[in-house]
Amino acid sequence: MRLEMFDPAPIGVVFTEGPEHRLAYTNELYRRTFGDRPLGRPVRQAFPDLEQSGYFEIFDRVFATGKAEVLTAVPIDLAFPHPAHAGTRYFTFSISHATMSDGRPGVLGVIVEVTEEVTAAERIRVLSEERRRALLRYRSLVNAGSQMVWVTAPGGGVTEPSPGWQRVTGQSWEEFRGDGWIDAVHPDDRAAIVEEWRRALDEVKPLFTHTYRLRLATGGYRHFAVNAAPVRDGDTVVEWVGICRDIEQEWQDARREELLARATAVTADTVRPDEMLAALTGVIVPDIADSCAMYLLPQALHRTPGTALTAERVAALTREGHPDLPPHHAEHLGPGSPLARAADRRSPVHAVFPPGSPPPDLAPPGAEPWLAPDANSVVLLPVVVDGTTAALVAASVCGDRPPLGRPEISLLRTLLERAHAPIGKALEYQRTRQVALALQHSLLTDPPDVPGLGIAVRYRPSTSAAEVGGDWYDSFVLRDGATVLTIGDVSGHDLPAAVTMSQLRNMLRGLTLDRQEPTGTILRRLDVSVQTLYLECTATCVLARVEPAEPGRFQLHYSVAGHPPPLLVEADGTARFLTRGRSPMLGLVPHPEYDSAVEPLPPGSTLLLYTDGLVERREEDITTGLERLRRHASVAVRRPLEAFCDELLTGLPAAGDDDVALVALRLPAPPAGSHGPAARE
Repeated sequence: MRLEMFDPAPIGVVFTEGPEHRLAYTNELYRRTFGDRPLGRPVRQAFPDLEQSGYFEIFDRVFATGKAEVLTAVPIDLAFPHPAHAGTRYFTFSISHATMSDGRPGVLGVIVEVTEEVTAAERIRVLSEERRRALLRYRSLVNAGSQMVWVTAPGGGVTEPSPGWQRVTGQSWEEFRGDGWIDAVHPDDRAAIVEEWRRALDEVKPLFTHTYRLRLATGGYRHFAVNAAPVRDGDTVVEWVGICRDIEQEWQDARREELLARATAVTADTVRPDEMLAALTGVIVPDIADSCAMYLLPQALHRTPGTALTAERVAALTREGHPDLPPHHAEHLGPGSPLARAADRRSPVHAVFPPGSPPPDLAPPGAEPWLAPDANSVVLLPVVVDGTTAALVAASVCGDRPPLGRPEISLLRTLLERAHAPIGKALEYQRTRQVALALQHSLLTDPPDVPGLGIAVRYRPSTSAAEVGGDWYDSFVLRDGATVLTIGDVSGHDLPAAVTMSQLRNMLRGLTLDRQEPTGTILRRLDVSVQTLYLECTATCVLARVEPAEPGRFQLHYSVAGHPPPLLVEADGTARFLTRGRSPMLGLVPHPEYDSAVEPLPPGSTLLLYTDGLVERREEDITTGLERLRRHASVAVRRPLEAFCDELLTGLPAAGDDDVALVALRLPAPPAGSHGPAARE
């Protein structure tokens, strides 16, 4: 064998001869790989850096037995000629017995470097192992985690089972795969999620997020947040991976905050209880309930528990597609009705039932239908302010929507707390009004029985929820037989005004009874008392004294302190205002002078004293109201005195925002046969 033939070979070739394995030949590639080792030396001396590797024993065996051996991908650490090649390198060796052309025996070694192949294979092995472990971790997390993990094809459609999904929704793999997952989504949420998911697939969004409700294996629905991302191999999407996370509590908290913010916004400028409750129904429907009715209890303060209940429905709202309730309606409810029970117990009445099948005690036969036909739950919630049930709320949910439960009751209570302030003010007004009216009625006594004179009185309180007036009237007989008529109005419309009114009335009565003085002098003394004892008070007043002038004839002594003028209506209907004896109102001007006037009273005539509530109207000059009163009285005077007063109260347009007080005195008609119109009483 001629060794020179191996010089251009693309593999390393080495030849050793004899049992000492003296290095006889290396080709060029071998020398580039392992360095230029000296020929003629045994390999153990030529390669001292391999002495401990055990490779030389292979040469010994092959030389002795003549049987070839192969070593594959053997790592070798040598001081290689080029620093760039330093480190461990891998070679495959083929060692065989060979004889030279001159008959010398030896060993022929063929060496191929496989470092790149080994390194690449190792990288593949490591990557495979890492991927295997990552897959194991992924599967462990999927099986152990609370989140649902799912995988879909590039164009959508679930491709792998999800234990978490099956555990939460109860869907089997056959039900879940492909687009079967859509069946577990709430019907109201399906269209939105399908549209958004399809858009994400078409546009290959880097991150897809959505929130929907899923049907639970145990029944009902909960909110889940979806996050998904495409898995890419270069520019190609190979699949989508996503998770579903239960966010029901987060959703409930966010909804609570959002609804409370809306409630704050819609009630910010509202002060009336009915308007406040009406605004809150727009927050409750449809986010919390499908139907909501609000009731105020006008008899809240004096109703005895266990008795019939009058509830004024001030607001009602139903979700679109459900029958409407009239918003304003008074309902008279028996003591055993559900609303009455909620009011008496001051705690919610809550019921959940199959759709359209409420329990008999909730909607007894023959009762007014106030529940939707397919209602599945209802809450009757009392609004308790200062220990009094002042309002009631009836909320219901219909169809397959989740029934109302404790979270909804808690949220309703929180929302209705916004109505406590106006309802509390309304209750306080009712209490104040009751006290004021009781005080007024205790003072506005029946007129005295004066022979020959007819006296009638009337008092009509304001219908406005903000008004408790200070109007008063009085009539009594002096020791000398003169009849005194007074009427007045204290500024203000609250309980303090009513209390001050009672004090001024009694003070004027005492001053009038104290001594015989002109009416102007008495009012001046009253004004001194007002400006001394009631520094912030002003009031108007008419003081009139009717006394005989001669047999069958009467005259009027009177003074007017800032009050509308008395009206004198003669028997034939001639009516005129008495405009003399005028002075400033009480408490207004320091050291005022009060005038007095005297007016003859024709037989059969009627003298009318009244407060400004009878003639004043908003956006109208008072002279218009006075003229209207004069005309009306000139016609009504032909009626009996009591009917005359009633006609003035009912026949004149009422503003309703102020009290009205009347005192009317009618003189006896002239004797029969005398000149002048006859009395028609």
